[in-house]
Amino acid sequence: MSICGLHIVLMLAKLNDLELWGADIGNAYLEAFTDEKLYIIAGPEFEELEGHILVFHKALYGLKSSGLRWSEKLHDIMKDLGFLPSKADPYIWYRENKDGTKYEYVAIYVDDLLIAMENPKELIDQLKECSSSKSKEMVHLNTI
Repeated sequence: MSICGLHIVLMLAKLNDLELWGADIGNAYLEAFTDEKLYIIAGPEFEELEGHILVFHKALYGLKSSGLRWSEKLHDIMKDLGFLPSKADPYIWYRENKDGTKYEYVAIYVDDLLIAMENPKELIDQLKECSSSKSKEMVHLNTI
């Protein structure tokens, strides 16, 4: 997201009297699958599997393709939730609210979100439902 895109989201939030929330998606890369084959030898933390060769199917921090895979995953989630990427900045997403009276905005920077909505908690709950994480603790909030 560009700094101009961020300024626009902040301005639109103020003009439309929207709440601003910041969110961090914990272990974001682990939410995305990878096409690459990554083999490891299991260490002692794997207990009875120690010494076995394991294949990872999830993206990991440090892999060259992990950022792209996470971006693709988040792109798909945002589309499923009814958001569209803006033409000016593909990391600024928008959709009409349920009433059709206002727009809602999400600015994305890797795994950090700036949410401008009347009810940001609703989006956070939707994101948690989309999470493949068993703990559902993927989103950490800060009100702005």
